[in-house]
This record gives sequence, C-alpha cells and structure tokens, in this order.
Amino acid sequence: MKNKEAIITVVGFLGSGKTTLLRYLLDNFIDRNWRPYVILNDYENANLDAQQFSKQLELNQIKPLSGSCICCNGIVELRNTINRIPERKKGITLIEANGTSDACSLMEFLGVGLNERFLPPIQISVVDVNNWQNRKEHNELEANQIQVSSLIVLTHTDQVSSSRKDIVIQSLKTYNPLATIVSTENLDISLLPELIPSNNVAQTFNHQKAHWASSSTDLPQLPDIDCIYEICALLPENILRVKGCAQIEGDKNYTYFERKPDGKISVRPFNGIPITGPKLLTIGPGSKPTVLKLAIETTLNQKKLLKSQ
Repeated sequence: MKNKEAIITVVGFLGSGKTTLLRYLLDNFIDRNWRPYVILNDYENANLDAQQFSKQLELNQIKPLSGSCICCNGIVELRNTINRIPERKKGITLIEANGTSDACSLMEFLGVGLNERFLPPIQISVVDVNNWQNRKEHNELEANQIQVSSLIVLTHTDQVSSSRKDIVIQSLKTYNPLATIVSTENLDISLLPELIPSNNVAQTFNHQKAHWASSSTDLPQLPDIDCIYEICALLPENILRVKGCAQIEGDKNYTYFERKPDGKISVRPFNGIPITGPKLLTIGPGSKPTVLKLAIETTLNQKKLLKSQ
C-alpha cells in the first residue's frame, strides 16, 4: 500500500515562535531525507516571509498565501494549493497559519476535499510560555489556538521560572487535556508524521473578533539602522505585529525586522532581494497606511534635523 503524505499545520499567537519552529522542523526533516513543501499565510505580503526560507528550500517548494485568512475565506485556496502539490517520495506538507487564525475552524474545514494521497491534517500549537494568557482582550483567541492540537510546543522557556512553566502547562491541560506538551529542545521530530488528529472538543469562538486590520507601505532607504527601531517605537502599541524589510544607506544588502506584541524588536539580515521592494507591514487594530507613513516621515525628518544641527 502506498504511504500517504502527512500535513502539519503550525498555529500560534503573533510572535509566539511559529517561524522559528518551522525552520527547525525543516532542517530536521531535510536531514532525514523528507521532501517538505511549505505554505505560508499572512494578511500582508507573505512573499516577504517566503523568501526567508530560500536557504532551506527552492522557491517552487514554498507557496505564500497573502491577503486572506486560511481558516475562513482563504480555506478553499489553501485546500486547492495542497491538492496541487506535486507527488514526491517521503513528502510532507507544513502550513504556517497567520497569528490570528481560528485554529479550530482551520482543522474542521481543511481536511474536507483533500486528495486521498494525504493523511488527515494534524496541528501543532506554539505557545510562548512567557506571555501565555497575558494578551488581555486577546486571551480567548490564544486559548482557541491550542484546543484541537495534537502537539503543543513551548517556546521562550528560558525566560521564565520552572513554577511559571508548570502553571502554563496546567492551564494548557484545562483547554486541551489530550495534547502532548513538550519544549522545543525536547521535540522528537521523527514522531511528528505519526501524530493523529486531536479528538478534543473545542469551545465556541467568534473568529470575526480577531479579523484585525492590516496595512503596508513602501519603505524608503533609511540613513541608518536606528531608524528601524525609531519607526517601530512610533507605531501605536495596539498594532500587535510590525515587520518589514529595509535597505540601509551604504549597505547593498537588505535588513529584515519585526516588532512582536510584547514590544521587543529584532533585526537580522534578509535573504536576497525582496521581490516587492522594501516594505513596512503591520497587523492589528489601527493599521492604516497613513499611520505607517507618518511614523516613517517623522523618523526621517528627525534625522534630517539632527544632521543639520
């Protein structure tokens, strides 16, 4: 009997560590001669994220899905994308959902209409132990994202005490007593394709509350890397996720940056040249092009003023 191909969806709140886990999974699957295919979903410019995997995969092994939420209005496109994936020996499909996805609805609808060559999809949730259920009005969304997962992976465990970790694990078990819970460093990659879908009963969730605004705008060349931090700092706190790709004056390479919901800003080299050019992107209430442009203009004007003094 022909082996069926596994489908693994990776879900979790904005900034919880989904992309970091996905890179880790890819490295390990490739080392074990699996042939992965990756689907990335984001409200704004998923192509930007797709290019960050270019050192691990060929571009024809990555499919970005932008502008729609794959758990609802984007589910048909997601399902059709999976069905069109070329057959390959030891194939495995990895899907990174956007950080506001209704993980329960995603699993309910995704498996309907998939080709018979695929196994029923299973779900991995990524939980930031440091910030679990500290999301204020977004706690319900975060809790929703772990309720039908077969596996829950804990991240940022080095930032918390053992007692905090124990509290979070007990909280997770109240929402999903059937899931396996493990820290990233203890994750056994070889078991993932053998996971089975969760039978846990999820609580009802009104996903429309999590359909936040998103926005993007072109980012001009910046005089120095400090501008990235200053632009991010000027954007309102209620904008939950800020990310982008910038070109710094005098540097032929590009720089990727992001601001997570807890306000932490990280900067790293971008792989290659962004196909859409330098961009600033935001997700969350208050995301408007005018807000983004004002932050950019204010930062650049302040730089000009300091230079002229």
